[in-house]
Amino acid sequence: MKISDIKEFKKKNNSEIFFDFNVKKLNWFNIGGKSKIFYKPKNLRELKDFLKMYSNRSKVFVLGAGSNVLFKDSIYEGVIIKLGSNFSSISKLDNDKIIAGSSCSQKKVSEFAMENDITGFEFMYCIPGTIGGGIKMNSGCFGSEFKDKLISLQCIDLTGNIKILTSNDIKFSYRSIELKDNLIYLSATFKGTLSESKKIKFLMENLSKEKNISQPSKIKTGGSTFKNPIDQTDKKAWQLIKMSVPAGISFGDACISEKHSNFFVNKNNATFDEMNSLISYVKKKVKDKTGFEINLEIKIID
Repeated sequence: MKISDIKEFKKKNNSEIFFDFNVKKLNWFNIGGKSKIFYKPKNLRELKDFLKMYSNRSKVFVLGAGSNVLFKDSIYEGVIIKLGSNFSSISKLDNDKIIAGSSCSQKKVSEFAMENDITGFEFMYCIPGTIGGGIKMNSGCFGSEFKDKLISLQCIDLTGNIKILTSNDIKFSYRSIELKDNLIYLSATFKGTLSESKKIKFLMENLSKEKNISQPSKIKTGGSTFKNPIDQTDKKAWQLIKMSVPAGISFGDACISEKHSNFFVNKNNATFDEMNSLISYVKKKVKDKTGFEINLEIKIID
């Protein structure tokens, strides 16, 4: 990949562009090799100029909080873009609408809604990701999903053109949406319902307690590894794994959480191959034992 013009762009704009950048610290699994280019745009104007210059010459991946991605140990032959603080603003529109930048955390949006007497965002308090990642996955828990709240999405394509999409332009499904991969999400507008902050706070705290009882924290994990196979059975993925996979199974330093069987863990210094072997093993064992197919919720980046 030609990078001389990228180096010139970096120098001219004093941009945060790095070459052969280690991605291990960018994801919760703490697994991965390097990215040929890693870019943190200062603002929308710089991002737009970069995309026009880059001209879609190779792969582009936009990284959020890194809470549900698994990187290979090889070199990512493209550019990883991580939107920073200038893409994390949050404000209120009317009485019950919120606009949030795509790098804003879902927890922050939930807290902002509570402070402004807007309910409907309590579920986001329990999801450790960004707004951009939440839209990309149609994230959800406790019976609510992003599709239930999204009004519109502001984005930019890989040639630098800004677009606005309404929720009617997006086809939602369980833990995914159908949108072209050539879009970078910039911000989103959501609609909730007016309520009282003390009632909202009570709901948030209860959901958080429920999550902490059943899910591990402060470990190197990507969260829920597999989607629930809702079109096949009413059993959750963790239930299928628990009944199909021997307790204590591990591949090197890749293992399954004792607290939640759908949380796969890097207990020390796991490689991609070890984690991927565990994923493949579990997927096969569930299929052999139950007949049900479980598919990844985390995204493998290659």
